[in-house]
Amino acid sequence: MSSQPDDPRPVPPVEPALEDCCGNGCDPCIFDLHYAAMDRYRSELAAWEARHAQKAD
Repeated sequence: MSSQPDDPRPVPPVEPALEDCCGNGCDPCIFDLHYAAMDRYRSELAAWEARHAQKAD
């Protein structure tokens, strides 16, 4: 058993449905927030993959 704490794979954020947008031109729009969350997810996933690649070596 590893002494490392659990390191679960990051989970992507749920994409809002088109009807979730009110269409009033909000700043930020829920889709802007989702794009930002996806950027964070991609960064977290890349870091997770790098950590796990190192463990496999």
